[in-house]
Amino acid sequence: MKAIDKELIFELLKAASANFYGYEPEVFKNKPNFTDDLEIKENKEVKNENKSEKIEVIKDNSPKEEISATEERHAITLKELEEKINNCTHCKLCKTKNHSVPGEGVKNPAVLVIGEGPGEEEDKQGRPFVGPAGQLLDKMLAAIQLDRNANCYIANTVKCRPPYNRDPEPDEAASCRAYLDAQIHILKPKIILLVGKVALRNIMKIEGEISLRRYRGKIYEYNGIPMIVTYHPSALLRNADYKRPAWEDLKFFRTKLLELCPDYAVNYNKMNNSNSQA
Repeated sequence: MKAIDKELIFELLKAASANFYGYEPEVFKNKPNFTDDLEIKENKEVKNENKSEKIEVIKDNSPKEEISATEERHAITLKELEEKINNCTHCKLCKTKNHSVPGEGVKNPAVLVIGEGPGEEEDKQGRPFVGPAGQLLDKMLAAIQLDRNANCYIANTVKCRPPYNRDPEPDEAASCRAYLDAQIHILKPKIILLVGKVALRNIMKIEGEISLRRYRGKIYEYNGIPMIVTYHPSALLRNADYKRPAWEDLKFFRTKLLELCPDYAVNYNKMNNSNSQA
């Protein structure tokens, strides 16, 4: 087993235990230093329980169903994870939803955008950020050459709509945390953009009320992946004064993204050139 898969299992068990017990057990406080298991080499002499014999490991050269490099590296695929989310009954939000909203975007994104939770329109369609705030988010991303169909994946901290668009409650966010952790692990984005206080609070496990002004303009990390926070698009729709600082956040984000992935906009430009010629 690869170290990266051991780490995912550890994070899933930690999230499940925290949700079950209502706190993080002491055993999960310090993450072990995981390493890859040794691979079994061909024609290796293997000792059976009852007798010693040589077992020849034969390579299977028969045609196999083609799978992506992303799916091949992980024990669970993105599609399988989405099915688990759609069938989830871990919290009370499953009882009031119309559709779960796992996420949407490319499988190998340069950027992962994380919001708070689905709204009314998202709940109807089963897609993230498709209402008025989503339309503004698309424009914000396009301003720095990002798009969910080219180089982004968009998700939320909770996968079902909280009634009346209220903030997710702690137990609801905890129930969905393992899904979000698994998405990040599978997608392997170069950088994460957190939009809004709810996303910031939940992914960084901050308690109590927070002010985005304190956290903007800085780079944080999730398991080695840089994270930058900005205002939620819905906040910009309510208060136009946030638009200028949000634009400053996006420029700061683009600068860091260019350092990590200088060619991140290639697919975006190809997509737009193709659309303009159609």
